[in-house]
Amino acid sequence: MNFVNWFRSASPYIHAHRGRTFVISFGGEVLKQNPSLIHDVALLNSLGIRLILVPGIRPQIEKELEARKQQSRYVNGIRVTDEIALQCVKAASGEVSSEIEGLLSMGLTNSPVTNSKITTISGNFITARPYGIRDGVDYCYTGQVRGVDAVAISHQLDQDSIVLISPIGYSLTGEVFNLLTEEVAMRVAISLKADKWICLTEQPQTKRELSLHEARQHFFHAVKACENHVKRVHILDQQIEGALLQELFTRDGIGTLISIDSFDQMQQATIEDVGGILALIKPLEEQGHLVRRSREKLEMEIQHFIVQKREGMIIACAAMYPFIEDKMAELACLVVHNNYRGSNHGDAVLNFVERQARQLAINSLFVLTTRTAHWFQERGFVAADLESLPVSRRTLYNFQRNSKVFVKGL
Repeated sequence: MNFVNWFRSASPYIHAHRGRTFVISFGGEVLKQNPSLIHDVALLNSLGIRLILVPGIRPQIEKELEARKQQSRYVNGIRVTDEIALQCVKAASGEVSSEIEGLLSMGLTNSPVTNSKITTISGNFITARPYGIRDGVDYCYTGQVRGVDAVAISHQLDQDSIVLISPIGYSLTGEVFNLLTEEVAMRVAISLKADKWICLTEQPQTKRELSLHEARQHFFHAVKACENHVKRVHILDQQIEGALLQELFTRDGIGTLISIDSFDQMQQATIEDVGGILALIKPLEEQGHLVRRSREKLEMEIQHFIVQKREGMIIACAAMYPFIEDKMAELACLVVHNNYRGSNHGDAVLNFVERQARQLAINSLFVLTTRTAHWFQERGFVAADLESLPVSRRTLYNFQRNSKVFVKGL
């Protein structure tokens, strides 16, 4: 039954991802640490997702240099690619590409590539220019992305091929340059207007979502991608088995999301949200925390509700009833789904309601509660008497519930 429930919960994502364009970048070490990642890539391809893979090759370059008894040279974290290092870059690129193509061609029983025909295409999709001489350091054959042949890549994706792009670029004069994997992935994602850039790293991720300000400190390329119309960047720990599938096919995922738009969307409720709101508030109604609302009443008052959604599911809601002449508004039915309590969702909803109230020139919010007085007091609400409420609201007071009144000035 667990499998059935999981499959049902994953089905909306299967539909949502079909036909979308995803760029997936990962370090070269992942092929040894977590080879099943490539099988998961094959599974995504079978579900109709348009895939571009950008593998890193750093450990393979290091191995090639060591075999030649050469040392790596970095300045300010950037490799200086001399002629010998460039030979190692070419060898490493060929090794990684061949390994990925081999894994995607395996016909192992009970693997995602069983009885599948996957075409992998690579090519000179990236043009590059030299990084140049900086602060007196000649970076030789280290380069920067100059352009991406998005038309050629799109054509291959249209043929259901997986496009494999190594961090290597070619100049208009035929030179070869060693490129930064993150820059290549970012530029490809921007050029293709990708729906997602999924970046697998060696760094464990602890935060579910980062603001752009937080992300700028650690994920420059991810922020730049989002600012150039890549909808979402997902940062995953590449050592976690099945991280790719857990991130894409579960509501809460397993990595860190960077997006211009908040992962949890706050919006005015519509009539289509009535069912979701009813499901959210029903447990609290049954426990006596909330006054029961019928579907008909909720439909009539839906314009007063705001909802917070995660991947289409309502995880929090609240209602605001303004009393314009009194410059007051009632905050009611503030509910957070049980799975998301303790994660500041209630505060986010309250802040949103307060902003709405200020736009209506409301001076204060009031709330009537029987069991959550402390929560509101901790957020600036102070105890008040019934006489402080608007007259029209006082007449509707339910003395049987004996709710306490709290008011917060805006």
